[in-house]
Amino acid sequence: MSSQKTQLDVNGMPVPVSNLDKVMYPDVGFTKSDVIHYYISIAEQLLPHLQARALTLKRYPDGVKGFFFYEKECPEHRPKWVKTTKVAKSEGMINYCIINDLPSLVWAANLANLEFHTFLHRKTAPKRPAALAFDLDPGAPADILTCCKVGLLLKDCFDSLGLQSFPKTSGSKGLQVYVPLNTPVTYDRTKEFARTIAQTLESQCPDLVVSNMLKKLRKGKVLVDWSQNDDHKTTVCAYSLRAKDHPTVSTPVTWDEVAAAVKRKKKLSFEAKEVLQRVKKHGDLFAPVLTLKQKLPAIR
Repeated sequence: MSSQKTQLDVNGMPVPVSNLDKVMYPDVGFTKSDVIHYYISIAEQLLPHLQARALTLKRYPDGVKGFFFYEKECPEHRPKWVKTTKVAKSEGMINYCIINDLPSLVWAANLANLEFHTFLHRKTAPKRPAALAFDLDPGAPADILTCCKVGLLLKDCFDSLGLQSFPKTSGSKGLQVYVPLNTPVTYDRTKEFARTIAQTLESQCPDLVVSNMLKKLRKGKVLVDWSQNDDHKTTVCAYSLRAKDHPTVSTPVTWDEVAAAVKRKKKLSFEAKEVLQRVKKHGDLFAPVLTLKQKLPAIR
């Protein structure tokens, strides 16, 4: 494997890259060059979801089969054009990276950062979540199709409350459901709302849904994880790669696709090449999450 270093001209900005032939996904021979190419190709859809958000990097220096680490503090050796934002922690501050543009995206991909995990708020309003997020996590033998069933139940619940919701695959084994807000609201409010929704669904479908985080309770059920609605939690970003055996992607889907998957018993999973084909056909199915304004109703 060559360790040759070179530079890419990215929108007029020279971005150093190295080890482009390093295999990141050995089961399919997907290299660092392929990772960078994917992120360049999906940038038009991905960057709006990263814009102005502190993010945690998840780096795999030796590929998905090797050691990995989360990186909250933006590396000191970053180029001066990579933006950052300070976020308070229990003691002191963390200087997170912000990926606002294509050169910064390529720089992060070259760090063997496969996954981008973002907060639900923007740096301009750190106490205001822009959306509700639910992570549907199956406990074996439940799988993503079971998550799809629960996702449709969530959709019905939100429909009854006059709220639009948008699904995406986690890129792993589950499904995620977002409810855009983009209106003044606090995390205390969204977290309590999300917990109430999860507990209500559990009471209605106790053989299918669990709202308690204890893993021993999940067998054959789907955890409706409401705890993501917190100012210190991050969730994998739409269009991010996942560090699995194959280069799967957290992929926005339609509710019709979710229903069709349940009906046909066909698992929802998409790899990088398929996602690039999907955005050519559908555009960004998650775009409304960034702009649609909705207010949380009162629930009892």
